[in-house]
Amino acid sequence: MADHGRRRAFIGSFTAAGGPGIVTARADPDSGALTVLGSVDSVPDPSYLALSPDGGTLYAVSETAEGAVAAYRVGGDRPEPAGPPVPVGGNGPTHLALFDGHLLTANYGSGSVTAVPVRPDGTLARSVSGVLRHTGAGPHTQRQQGPHAHQVQPDPSGRWAVSVDLGTDSVRVCTLTDGALALHRESALRPGSGPRHLAFHPDGRHAYVVNELSPSVTVCRWDAADGVLTPLTETPVLPGAPAGDAWPSGIAVSPDGRHVWTATRGEDVLSVLAVEGEDLRLVATVPCGGHWPRALTASGGFLYVANERSGDVTWFAADPHTGIPRRGGSIRVPAASCVILD
Repeated sequence: MADHGRRRAFIGSFTAAGGPGIVTARADPDSGALTVLGSVDSVPDPSYLALSPDGGTLYAVSETAEGAVAAYRVGGDRPEPAGPPVPVGGNGPTHLALFDGHLLTANYGSGSVTAVPVRPDGTLARSVSGVLRHTGAGPHTQRQQGPHAHQVQPDPSGRWAVSVDLGTDSVRVCTLTDGALALHRESALRPGSGPRHLAFHPDGRHAYVVNELSPSVTVCRWDAADGVLTPLTETPVLPGAPAGDAWPSGIAVSPDGRHVWTATRGEDVLSVLAVEGEDLRLVATVPCGGHWPRALTASGGFLYVANERSGDVTWFAADPHTGIPRRGGSIRVPAASCVILD
């Protein structure tokens, strides 16, 4: 549902930190440039967003202690609420994804994954159909005292839901049957690595996990037939020891599968990693265009970075041969937390 032949971007933000809520922007397909169209602040802290396959309905988490999700119609310049927010039965949802007729949320505070049924018209059912609670802990005394589900998404085959847990240093592969979530298998990553987000390679046989507590990416082999994720190698995303805070956040894979990009807060850089078989090689780091890059999206040959503390979304043109991003420009979005494109 492009706007007059042009693409759209949807930007989430933290209203508690002065963000405008959900912002709609026009995305120029040739330059990547964004132009703000409108916004809505009907739910607090819509920090992460997901779009329906037909592009007509947008879903947002409300990253609050109560935890909720909301649906919006996005045919015009301003998102319009499509029903009331739905409590997810979890604290601090940080990510969401559509899977098998349901909207799944990863609830960081309570360490759980929730399923909310999606009606045929794209609106949400009034209550959850299932909650899968993670268990475990990690060696980081301040960040890993218990489970912290940070991301959930379907695998490329559409058979499995995969959740990444920073608190337990693991990735869980789950099933969804009649609205109920069940654990199929749990894959352990290096203790203390603090996995945050996972991105699949276009071949559907590999996945990359960006680690927040250790500035690195873990390369994994993915077996969709059996639902098994096997960690293989781990590659640093910085060329040396961090000068100060360094908390990786977003990860994206190029459509041709040749490059992996990550964003690191504190260091405020994007890292370019070359895919070499089942290994990665750090090629370069470039400034992220702002401060505290919370999320990273690759789309249409461009990279889009939500810089939370500088309050902007910056776009980059990615060199198709080297993968190195070149800054194009930015728009002002206070407390920006994510950006997705249709």
